[in-house]
Amino acid sequence: MLELTTIPDLRSWTRTQRDAGRRIGFVPTMGYLHEGHLALADVARRRAETVIMSIFVNPLQFGPGEDLGRYPRDLHRDRALASGRGVDALFIPSVEVMYPVGSEVRVIPGASAERWEGAARPGHFAGVLTVVAKLLHLVEPDFACFGRKDIQQLTLVRQMVRDLDWPIEIVAVPTVREADGLAMSSRNAYLAPEDRRRAVALSRALHAAQKAWKNGETRAAAIEARMRQEIRAEPEISVEYIAVAEPEALAPVVTVEAGTVVAIAARVGGTRLIDNITLGEGTG
Repeated sequence: MLELTTIPDLRSWTRTQRDAGRRIGFVPTMGYLHEGHLALADVARRRAETVIMSIFVNPLQFGPGEDLGRYPRDLHRDRALASGRGVDALFIPSVEVMYPVGSEVRVIPGASAERWEGAARPGHFAGVLTVVAKLLHLVEPDFACFGRKDIQQLTLVRQMVRDLDWPIEIVAVPTVREADGLAMSSRNAYLAPEDRRRAVALSRALHAAQKAWKNGETRAAAIEARMRQEIRAEPEISVEYIAVAEPEALAPVVTVEAGTVVAIAARVGGTRLIDNITLGEGTG
């Protein structure tokens, strides 16, 4: 597996792949890889002749007081995991490579980024879209894989690519879960043992929403109430928001139907977790 750290080396490598007629699949990550990330690599491997993964903890998407400094990192382990899943190249730039002195242009999303995660983390999606735009521009892949766990990020990246007319397919990959249902996340490493047990309440609440809908409930307020009832069994969990939204722009809805997205953000102890489902499509 090749390791690239500079933009000229990255562009030289991608140019070689394209000149050879190889389809390029791209997996952007912030590292500390788990099976959720590796599932993205698996999908890319099946769809492309060559796969590149980036590992970059993007400072622009962390707000004041968030966990940039302690975000988990283990590059040695990441290299071994990526190589074991058939990744052909890793792009591991420094902050100085991605944002040289004087860098000031940012990608500012529209109104659909101001709700849910955008409201909870002001400026977050400007940071996300800026780094994704730079990475897509640098790699110029045929497609890029994103997990459905970060559903609003996925939605906004799709919107950016569509609105800016980039010839890149955005591939959504279902959420990968632990055996007890907890969505895999690098931030799960923060959870103390008792908080890890409590955290499963998020996926239980989503299952409760799915069950209520399958039993005929179509009122968004009732779906949310059922979820909050489930979460109340774990008083140490603090819910930030529950979103019941249509799938295109994640605008809130009053009446739910198949394809409606139900998402939750909550703090479990000192750890902030997010998860979601699409009604009628299981827990991915």
